[in-house]
Amino acid sequence: MSHLLSIQEIKSAIPNRKRLLGLDVGSKTIGLALSDTMLMIATPMEIIRRKRFKDDAARLEEIVKAEDVGGFIIGWPVNMDGSEGPRCQSTRAFSDNLYAKIPLPQAFWDERLSTAAVERTLIEADSSRARRKEVVDKLAASYILQGALHAL
Repeated sequence: MSHLLSIQEIKSAIPNRKRLLGLDVGSKTIGLALSDTMLMIATPMEIIRRKRFKDDAARLEEIVKAEDVGGFIIGWPVNMDGSEGPRCQSTRAFSDNLYAKIPLPQAFWDERLSTAAVERTLIEADSSRARRKEVVDKLAASYILQGALHAL
């Protein structure tokens, strides 16, 4: 079985009562969100400031162990027209490298407009620009993960 599954396959691929970790992979940060054990609710978790992949993967490995994670939902950055660009290539490379380090099932989830939706919500909540910058990636990861959980 490939490590990259459809959203329908991921639920049966992870052990019962394990969590899913949502990732919003950017060039400078990785936003993280964590599901509950019933795979119903996504909660924003933290932001990893990207350094070397080895360091990023080590932090993800710590989280996987501490939070009993059974799989990953990774934001899939397709273009608005549905085509795949360079960001998809780098996300796929990240996914492959992550699986080599942490061999858990993964599924991609369309992340189009996730950051825009989160930004809009934060602006409506009257968050300052500095505060929005601080939290947008982990909230986008939560938005991505919640969308996938709804699809399950």
